[in-house]
Amino acid sequence: MKGALIAVEGLDGSGKSTQIYLVKRWLEIEGYKVFLTEWNSSVVVKSATRKGKKRQLLTPTTFSLIHCTDFADRYERQVLPLLRAGYIVLADRYVYTAYARDCVRGCDPQWVRNLYSFATPADITFFFDLPLEVALSRILAGRPKLKYHEAGMDLDLSPDPVESFRIFQGRIYNEYKKIIEEFHPVVIDATQTIEKQQEQVRKIIAERIDLALYRRRILR
Repeated sequence: MKGALIAVEGLDGSGKSTQIYLVKRWLEIEGYKVFLTEWNSSVVVKSATRKGKKRQLLTPTTFSLIHCTDFADRYERQVLPLLRAGYIVLADRYVYTAYARDCVRGCDPQWVRNLYSFATPADITFFFDLPLEVALSRILAGRPKLKYHEAGMDLDLSPDPVESFRIFQGRIYNEYKKIIEEFHPVVIDATQTIEKQQEQVRKIIAERIDLALYRRRILR
């Protein structure tokens, strides 16, 4: 691969999307070839995903498979071609999101890992670590209503969406702890200011990736 892949992971509310967007703007301003891809955003799969969620038709296995299909579509249409073309590809969530969420829904951990085994490992993965209660308070403060699957209501954790969301996110956080031990991403203390986190992220990227290789050539 000529390109470089940088992924961010973390609980909802951890600030990872803000951080990866700031990285994107930094690299763009500095003149680097960069592209951002987001979880569950394939145009091809979106309608099927929306229909399945709306009608509550998805079992844990089909839920996992449909998100993997979304990932595979974006990977083959966006991520892989751009890596081959020498871009820095930024991923707002990568395979570790599936490892955490699908396992909480009851899928076998090794089965999920095998399912995503076609994906190239990220050159750098950042995990934004935030205490569960802080992450929950951020999300609940900004959401007038939690969505059914977002709250983990399909798992029958609690009839109350807020309590279900709390239990669901707690289980996901526990899975992320296992993932950190297994894959050793760069852990960022997400209780720090946005500016401090971004400073650390940029420093690590500059140390580990030869950014000069990805600067856009100016035609004269």
